[in-house]
Amino acid sequence: MLNGIWLSFFIAAFAASLWQWLVGGDSEVFARLVASLFDMARVSVDIILVLLGTMTLWLGFLSIAEKAGMIRLLGRALDPLFSRLMPEVPRGHPAMGLISMNFAANILGLDNAATPIGIKAMHSLQTLNPSRDTASNAQILFLVLNTSSLTLLPVTIFMYRAQQGAAEPTLVFLPILLATSASSFAGLIAVALVQRIRLFQPVVLCYLVAAALALGLLITTLAGLSSQALAAASTLIGNLALFNIVMLFLLVGALRGVKVYDAFIEGAKEGVSFTVTLLPYLIAMLVAIGVLRASGVLDAGLNGVRWLIESIGWDTRFVDALPTAFIKPLSGSGARAMMIETMDTFGVDSFPGLLAATLQGSTETTFYVLAVYFGAVGISRIRHGLGCALLADAAGIIMAIGVCYWFFG
Repeated sequence: MLNGIWLSFFIAAFAASLWQWLVGGDSEVFARLVASLFDMARVSVDIILVLLGTMTLWLGFLSIAEKAGMIRLLGRALDPLFSRLMPEVPRGHPAMGLISMNFAANILGLDNAATPIGIKAMHSLQTLNPSRDTASNAQILFLVLNTSSLTLLPVTIFMYRAQQGAAEPTLVFLPILLATSASSFAGLIAVALVQRIRLFQPVVLCYLVAAALALGLLITTLAGLSSQALAAASTLIGNLALFNIVMLFLLVGALRGVKVYDAFIEGAKEGVSFTVTLLPYLIAMLVAIGVLRASGVLDAGLNGVRWLIESIGWDTRFVDALPTAFIKPLSGSGARAMMIETMDTFGVDSFPGLLAATLQGSTETTFYVLAVYFGAVGISRIRHGLGCALLADAAGIIMAIGVCYWFFG
């Protein structure tokens, strides 16, 4: 399936470019396509260089956690839930602890920590996969939940809004929280339906109800804070949680007799090898996305949506923020650029500006996550993984639009 998707990007870009050249008289379109190939290849290397340091650092710390038995301990805590959502993963398997840590990092908005942990978890799940090039049910569920981007502390969104001069940078906190929760819930439901996972089991319901209550309590608590207090709390919680995790690994490892330095070096070496294997997959996906953008296919889609909404007679203010939504599944940096461009054009606290920020925080860069996580373990047959992930994206986008009309309309 991934082969067909990748090829379709190039075919769509080529067809659109031919049309612009032969009908529109744009003789520079193919120069833009070629330039995008090399630009995206360079961007891929830049991303890998950043990932190299991050992966080396975090896999070093994860090695200490593994040797100290902390991964197994986390796995046991979620065994009752994931043994039902991922029945092919044995109880107490190291993958459960890694999955737990990945979700915790994502929830806290610690993207740099979440990615290497997630790749490690995917490698662990791959050891249970009977077909080396085909995604297992557990790997698909893990991927979809990652692409749905359940984040409680979107600190980076607050930072960009503050840089653009927002009066209250954290104004989008609750809209983002509601939108990303809808995305994650939709992704879980979609995978459960395809894989015939029974979500109404008592144990699963206990976990989901507990999570919903915790989310409601957090929203109730934070909703009473001022924007300045909320921004300060978000930053403090994120940084404190990150460094506390590091210290916990080191202290527990030392108390249990782990040679923490040697364990760190062992894991760091593994991080280097992991990162190098990602480069071909990342280049392949990003160059395909690059030519799709350079050909104008995405702009044409946006104009089509605007025409359709106008013909129905609906309010079209949300269309000005849709470039962020369209590009987010394809390119995180591209969506970030679109969000900032929307803020510059319409105002950081305008409806399109607020919606663009909410859209940026509601979902993850689906194709990037797919390329990195599946590419790290050599999976090319992704089965229903992409469809469920895009459905989660769509749910997040729709919820973001609805919530922004509710909060800011």
